[in-house]
Amino acid sequence: MRLKAVRLDEVELPLIEPFETSFGIENRRRFLLVRVESWDGVEGWGECAAAVDPLYSSESVATARWILAERLIPLALRLPAASPESFGRAAERFRGNRMAKAALETALHDNRARREGRSLSRRLGGRRPRVRVGVSVGIQPTVAKLVRRVGRYLDAGYERVKLKVRPGWDSLPVAAVRREYPDLDLWVDANQAYPPSAAGLIRAWAEKFSVAQVEQPFPERSVLAHAALAEGANFRVCLDESVVDAASLEDALLSRAVTSLNVKVARVGGLGPGLSLAGEAARADVPSWVGGMLESGVGRAHNVALASTRPFVLSADLSASDRYYREDLTDPPFVLGRGSTLEVPRGPGTGVEVVERVLRKYRRSSRTFRAG
Repeated sequence: MRLKAVRLDEVELPLIEPFETSFGIENRRRFLLVRVESWDGVEGWGECAAAVDPLYSSESVATARWILAERLIPLALRLPAASPESFGRAAERFRGNRMAKAALETALHDNRARREGRSLSRRLGGRRPRVRVGVSVGIQPTVAKLVRRVGRYLDAGYERVKLKVRPGWDSLPVAAVRREYPDLDLWVDANQAYPPSAAGLIRAWAEKFSVAQVEQPFPERSVLAHAALAEGANFRVCLDESVVDAASLEDALLSRAVTSLNVKVARVGGLGPGLSLAGEAARADVPSWVGGMLESGVGRAHNVALASTRPFVLSADLSASDRYYREDLTDPPFVLGRGSTLEVPRGPGTGVEVVERVLRKYRRSSRTFRAG
């Protein structure tokens, strides 16, 4: 099915509370939405998770807007059959820009599943009715506030907590949380904040306080440093930013730098690449899980569908809709349920609908592209 039109919206949603990582503090999240429409009138939605500043990766809202408007959307509109796969193959000529590509690729997945009257989860091969999730907790002003916040999330029903860490905010907060909650499934995420020379210190406090997983402590290209940390460790060493495609995953697997894989749809270029990477990791006996990037309900729905598939065995960073936003863009909301899980939508496509009233309230700009 050819595309009739593509709409590119820029949206800004206020966060319930500031979210701080080693990159900085976010109070509001500005991002792009892609809406595709095929000639039969069926729509599909995707989200570009690139942030305002190129801190997590080299992409930003501005660079993603340009490549989508000037290259990727015109390319998609010219395709005689605009499927996620045909778009992915055609877009390979443009290097990088995976977050921008993922926005269109996921919208095409949603469109196709809706046209077929199938849920996106089932279309991807998912069979789980619910997916296990955990909550990511940003850097807090004080250790005491961190402990209280973790307690509130546990009271809400979350069973796994991931703490953001950085040099100067690591052993003390981790120790305090572990003392208060001795049986907690505790992960940490550094977002590349440490030099490889810090491996000994990280290993010491991670083992002392029974951290189950240490995620991306070193810069993305420091694969051998991650391999050295993983050797003999009694915790998983998870790679995030280091793995963006099949080649980088192969390097990580061969060097034994990865004992857990974080698959973010935006980082790897879409649902298809994400599913492929997780499958390759599973064949090497490396468990995978789906990571989040403060997505609205649009991106969260894609993430939940992916997390319902077989390769993903660890709890995902896909908390409920009310974790970040008082007013999300989609309905129905994702609600934390029994066993720290989210229900996988069963309706056509992502199974959620964009609420146009809310979208108009928070939309900063909009541009529609039509087939010639």
